[in-house]
Amino acid sequence: MADFLLELLSEEIPARMQAKARADLERLFVTQMAEAGLKASAITVYSTPRRLALIAKDLPAQTEAVNEEAKGPPEAAPDQAVDGFCRKNGVTRDQLEVRDVKGRPTFFAVINRPGRDTKEVLAEAIPTIIKAFPWPKSMRWGNASQSTESLRWVRPLSGIIAILGDDLVPCEIDGVASGFETVGHRFHHQGAVTVANASDYAAALKAAHVLVDHEERQNIVRDGAAKAASDAGLDLVEDEGLVIENAGLTEWPVPLLGGFDPAFLDVPEEVIQLTARVNQKYFICRDKNGALAPNFVCTANIDASDGGKAIVAGNEKVLAARLSDAKFFWELDQKTKLEEHAKKLSNIVFHEKLGTVADKVERVAKLAEWLASLEGTGLLRANPEQTKQAARLCKADLVTEMVGEFPELQGLMGGYYAEKEGLPVQVSNAIRDHYKPVGQGDDVPTDPVTVWVSLADKLDTLFSFFDIGLFPTGSKDPFALRRAALGIIRIILDNGIILQSDFVVEFWLGQDDPKKDLSKEDIARRSLLTLIPDFYVDRLKVQLRDDGVRHDIVDASQRWNARTDTRIDRIKFRAEALQAFVETTDGVNLLAGYKRASNILKKEGDGIAKPLSYTPEKAEKALIDALDAAQPEVTAAIAAEQFETAMTALAALRAPIDQFFEDVTVNDDDQDKREARLALLARFRDAVHQVADFSKIEG
Repeated sequence: MADFLLELLSEEIPARMQAKARADLERLFVTQMAEAGLKASAITVYSTPRRLALIAKDLPAQTEAVNEEAKGPPEAAPDQAVDGFCRKNGVTRDQLEVRDVKGRPTFFAVINRPGRDTKEVLAEAIPTIIKAFPWPKSMRWGNASQSTESLRWVRPLSGIIAILGDDLVPCEIDGVASGFETVGHRFHHQGAVTVANASDYAAALKAAHVLVDHEERQNIVRDGAAKAASDAGLDLVEDEGLVIENAGLTEWPVPLLGGFDPAFLDVPEEVIQLTARVNQKYFICRDKNGALAPNFVCTANIDASDGGKAIVAGNEKVLAARLSDAKFFWELDQKTKLEEHAKKLSNIVFHEKLGTVADKVERVAKLAEWLASLEGTGLLRANPEQTKQAARLCKADLVTEMVGEFPELQGLMGGYYAEKEGLPVQVSNAIRDHYKPVGQGDDVPTDPVTVWVSLADKLDTLFSFFDIGLFPTGSKDPFALRRAALGIIRIILDNGIILQSDFVVEFWLGQDDPKKDLSKEDIARRSLLTLIPDFYVDRLKVQLRDDGVRHDIVDASQRWNARTDTRIDRIKFRAEALQAFVETTDGVNLLAGYKRASNILKKEGDGIAKPLSYTPEKAEKALIDALDAAQPEVTAAIAAEQFETAMTALAALRAPIDQFFEDVTVNDDDQDKREARLALLARFRDAVHQVADFSKIEG
């Protein structure tokens, strides 16, 4: 057994690619070894900006000998077929064995593959791994790059270490041959670093000021940055993504504290954070009161002799220039009112079939004002004029200098500018937060004006693209309509909003006058827009899945009394109640009785409900009495949207329907009895359908 070391040395590997590169190196290595019948007891993968490394523990010196059998053609097959079989398996004809297979003499090849030297296997595997490496972006270099057949790598590959035990694994690719040598730190070490074996690797490079373990570098960055801030009486704003990125940019990380002019703190905190983080990869700090401090922590890649003073000074100078630009944009944008900024939105195309962003804003404003004016949408009431004003200004910051520099700040900067203008706080809040919720973990707006503007913005996106027939397909959703639908669902459910999609459809088609007569074109548009409730339900299934609500239960809850429900909140509450019910014994048995009744009715058809011309059997009468008692309770409970109560009322039908099927013959020879009993089953089915469409429930 011996340990194997592989290092692939190159120019700088982007930090964002290193984690995947480590995983890909391990995966490709394991695959190559498995094909040869080799397996390491453990694999460790490292990365630095200039190298990928892998250590495989306890590889055997040789692969095991393998005896294989291959079934060939019948003995009577043409010579051409037999010769081809021999060539494929590397045997001669006289080495073949003849065996009986279902009465037919058939050739078999018995192949004895001797064990191979592991060094030989590795020598073949290394070039294969390098060529197969799936970098997100790669390049060719040198004279060889004139050919498309030349090697591609993330950056020019300059060295390979391949050592098994203490022995070199000789291999070569594109003129780069394996050896025992690598390089140390660019500034702290001159000349080559010789590595004896896998055990020596990390220590040899550490002596050359290179920490090959990315996790060790991450710990130094994380702990060192926190200490640098703490030593100055500050608290570091934790940012694990920045920890990983700084570790991926350095081979010998040294966190250093710097500062900037407190005058820049007049700029919104988010701008300073983005300037420091995105452009410069700096951590920011807060004082003990939680306020943003005029300080940052950068990560040097050198242990400077002056303690890092020159490095800090250089970084402070660069950040000051960046913050000066940000302060200039901040002050320049405020010289123009948001209303004037909004006029420039007519120069930005939203979609070729849907007009400009200004057109979208006008649609959103009308929709938001209408929503805020609706009666019966729950307890959420908002000033329609403020709602319309916020909607008309919500996209204005898209044309500001600050959002041009930092697109991530759209909405947020508009809120700041609205606040500086002295607009109502409800308006500035709505502008700031109308994009929310952006993702699954994002906050949901609760301020009424913000809710209606956010909802209108997402409804407009969804309805606009459905209106022109552009739907998500499979995994493709270029206009983020699924995200818009999830946002709508979360806003409605979290705020207790009662809103039916068909009302929005009618407003959308009628715009200012929902009661106007629709043209043939509008009728065709309506057929597209009526697909939206099903689209909501598909998204709602995803939303409820984590709560344990099954997809089929949601489907059943969307339809009741032969109608499709277009209220998301009601579908959710019914689905939750139905899920709880079908998991009970009463629910399981009632569902079984329902399916039996439905199958009979599908086959025989509904009967004729009329006064009975015969004396009903005891079980038959019991079911009639149970329906007489349960149906009014179910109807009242559904009208009051008390779905648990409705399920409880349905549960009273479980025993009577079971007994009915036990004691009563539905397809009686007497036509009157048969028709009456089929009609009774239809009544039972319809009573169940008052709550949900049980035919959609699996099981």
